[in-house]
Amino acid sequence: MSSSGSRYPPVPVIEELEASENDVAPSASSPPAPRRAILARPGQLRATIEELLPDRPFSIEWWDGAVTPSTNGGGPALSVRSPRALGHALRAPGQLGIGRAYVSGEIAVSDLDEAIRVLRSWQAPPLDGAARRRLMLAAVKAHGVGLFPPVPEIELKPQGQRHSRDRDARAVRHHYDVSNDFFRLFLDRSMTYSCAIFSRGATTLEEAQETKLELVCQKLALREGEHVLDVGCGWGSFAIHAASRHGVFVKAVTLSPAQAELAREHVEAAGLSDRIDVQMMDWRELSGSFDAISSIGMVEHVGNNQIDAYASRLAGLLAPGGRLLNHGIARLRHGDPEAGPFSERYVFPDAAPLHLSRIQTALERAGLETDTVEGFREDYATTLGHWVERLDANAAEAERLAGAERMRVWRLYLRSAREGFRIGFTGIYQVLAHRPG
Repeated sequence: MSSSGSRYPPVPVIEELEASENDVAPSASSPPAPRRAILARPGQLRATIEELLPDRPFSIEWWDGAVTPSTNGGGPALSVRSPRALGHALRAPGQLGIGRAYVSGEIAVSDLDEAIRVLRSWQAPPLDGAARRRLMLAAVKAHGVGLFPPVPEIELKPQGQRHSRDRDARAVRHHYDVSNDFFRLFLDRSMTYSCAIFSRGATTLEEAQETKLELVCQKLALREGEHVLDVGCGWGSFAIHAASRHGVFVKAVTLSPAQAELAREHVEAAGLSDRIDVQMMDWRELSGSFDAISSIGMVEHVGNNQIDAYASRLAGLLAPGGRLLNHGIARLRHGDPEAGPFSERYVFPDAAPLHLSRIQTALERAGLETDTVEGFREDYATTLGHWVERLDANAAEAERLAGAERMRVWRLYLRSAREGFRIGFTGIYQVLAHRPG
């Protein structure tokens, strides 16, 4: 558990196909030097792409120096640095293979923001079976003779029952236990990793995050001496704000050891150790009675098969008349998949935003009464913009802390997430509810 930001980017690739699962041992995190595979023949692939994709608002630079030009004279440039990029795509056709090539450094893009915008607006022509086979054969010839490259070192293949306690813990740690110092490079001073609120007058990221934390406290109508549960506490920003500004006692829980350790340090530094108890705990282990519960950026990680149990557990922890504030990302389109294989392996395994209607149904089934629902989609796009700028400004240090592969993932992830909120692919809502009585 942890306070989350947006973790479900609309990954900018062409249609998603079934991926191969014949994985081999991982490679080092740094990209291998470009090499020419034996009998590699990229010429036929270039010709086939130019024929099958006559409208190309992007260019492709190949490892042999040749270029497939953009048909409109502009657009981002895609650099295919070696035949190994094709090996990834052949081994796992679709989003996962292209993602592996990008993460490993075998594919590079001149401008990620421009590439995301182009791939959102560009419609690739439909390809029949014969055209697909031609393209595949040309890719095989371009790859040449040789073994497929190993998967990137940072890829996590989820194992075990989905949303079991052990699997959820592994998923959380994959995302958060990179380095506390890494997150510090792009978050605000309080290290709040969730949507900030700029629409109420804030101009800086620090002001906007404080606005969000105070808004949650006001909606929960916190009173001095009350007992509050913070589910998914992150690095402790909400717990510290609520205890210091409103005089409450907070039980704060997370599944990330790195977050728990630093959150305790933050609590001690604020002189609030007598009011805040930070614990490593799964939501299914929670017990006690609370006057109010904050669930900030947590609901996205529960899953459709556990959302009813989650809502029921939180409702059962509330005293009669107790209040719940659920702050979380929601999918806005019906029919789209919860998350693609790139996000599953590299960003946040098993995390999937539900529709607001599904979350509301779970809260109602749990016996809670909804008081208010408020959306902050544009605020999250702005928040992500600040995170992108800060991470880019500290790119060298971020790569030193997290490695080149993970840095590529985060640069793509934050931008794709921002685009998702801009275009209405995802939204975010604060739902205030209470337990009757």
